Amino acid sequence: MSIIEVRKEIGVPKYKQIISSIEKAITFKQLKLGDKLPSINSIRNKFGLSRDTVLLAYNDLKVRGIIQSIPGKGYYVNSESVHITQKVFLLFDELNAFKEDLYNAFLESLGENIEVDIYFHHFNYEVFKKLIYDNIGKYNFYVIMPAKLRGIAHVLEKIPGDKVFLLDQVSEELKNYPAVFQPFEKDMFQGLMAGLELIKKYDRLVFLFEDDKQPDGFLRGFEKFCSMNRVSGIEVADIEDFDLSQGDAIIIPDDRNLIRIIKKIKERKMKIGRDVGIICYNDTLLKEIVEDGITTISTDFREMGRQLAKMLLTGSREQIENPNSLIIRNSL
Repeated sequence: MSIIEVRKEIGVPKYKQIISSIEKAITFKQLKLGDKLPSINSIRNKFGLSRDTVLLAYNDLKVRGIIQSIPGKGYYVNSESVHITQKVFLLFDELNAFKEDLYNAFLESLGENIEVDIYFHHFNYEVFKKLIYDNIGKYNFYVIMPAKLRGIAHVLEKIPGDKVFLLDQVSEELKNYPAVFQPFEKDMFQGLMAGLELIKKYDRLVFLFEDDKQPDGFLRGFEKFCSMNRVSGIEVADIEDFDLSQGDAIIIPDDRNLIRIIKKIKERKMKIGRDVGIICYNDTLLKEIVEDGITTISTDFREMGRQLAKMLLTGSREQIENPNSLIIRNSL
């Protein structure tokens, strides 16, 4: 019995009949993991098809991870998971608690028949480029969190534009891609404005800003807030060189430095929320609990994941601002 069946009279595109035949053969164990598939030329000749028609079917199965090609040898069964209809390449900058919330919401909203492979570039341009180049043509969609990496537009141009979606940050060079993003300048400014009366209790507002990782919009929003409200504000690049003083309110964008500043406050026997204020970025369950609650300016990462899944499922090409709010707790 032939594995491939192609009939002219049923009204189903011929490449889809090839796909269906191979899926059925795998389901009913006619084809097993590692088995070799009929060659493109043999299918073309047997059914009078164009080579492109057969190649289209094989490429669909290849992108889904069901088959693989070995140069000079042919195509082989790579996976028996024929229920996987699409594959997503997801590239994060790093993994932390709120990215995990985003990831879980994304998976839950996609449904069961889409497979997601997650990678991390750790703010490294060379790692970013290699991961993209190594995975071109292997996925139906590419979801990219570019962070603050510059000069990456020419890397993403290697991927068909309709397959690329961006997360979190959108720079000028990437403005034409669909995205779910944070408007960092607006979010920082509006978050600080919402806490203005509490911030005024303190002598100065200190922003711990790591230029290589943090969005420039953070700094612009901070400076705009300080200027408009005549708040004494300073920018600090490294917490180790920062001379903490009573009366400081500190904005800390990342969890690692949050722990360090809490340690420094305790060493100086000061009390958070009275002697020193803390505003952190990106809310987590830990920040609800530690030191009776840390005030945060935070986007809704679960909503970001849901919106991203919706874009992929509907084919939307929008750029969507993700909602953001100030969550006031005892640290301010």
